[in-house]
Amino acid sequence: MTDIGQRDLEIREFLESDLDQVMAIELESYPIPWSRSLFELSLKSADECWVICEGGALCGYAIISNVLDEAHLLNICISQKRARKGYGRNLLRYVIARAIAREAAMFFLEVRVSNSAAIDMYFSEGFNEVGVRPNYYPAKKGREDALLMTLELKVDQFV
Repeated sequence: MTDIGQRDLEIREFLESDLDQVMAIELESYPIPWSRSLFELSLKSADECWVICEGGALCGYAIISNVLDEAHLLNICISQKRARKGYGRNLLRYVIARAIAREAAMFFLEVRVSNSAAIDMYFSEGFNEVGVRPNYYPAKKGREDALLMTLELKVDQFV
C-alpha cells in the first residue's frame, strides 16, 4: 500500500475481489467497456494491476503491460464522481514511478482523440504525441482514432 499524500488516499494491488467495483467504474465510464474477462486475463498475466482508493473506497484502476524495457498503459480509469480531481494524475505518476523502478526506458499509451482532458493531462506529465492509430477504438458509431503517446524514462548516452 502506498500513501500518496492526500486524505486517506492509497494505491494498492488490484485483487480479484475488486473486480465487481472495477467493472462498475468501467461500465459507467466507457461506451464500449473492457469485458470482465479482459480484466481477469490481466490479473492472471504478468500485467501490473493497481487500484486507487480513498478511505477504503475504490476510486479507479490502472493496468500496465511490461515487455522488456517498455511499459504500456493498457487501461486507466477513475470513477466519474472523482474525475478531474487529481486521482488519475496520482495513479499515472505512481505507475510511471513503478516503470522507472523496474528500469523501463519508455512508457507508451493510446488515448481516444476525443478525450481532450486525458490528452492535456498526459502532455502536462511530459508525454509526447508520436503518432495516430487510425480506427483503434470501437465507438458507438464505428471506430475512433487513438493518439499514440510516449514518455521517455531514461536516455542512454553514448560517449
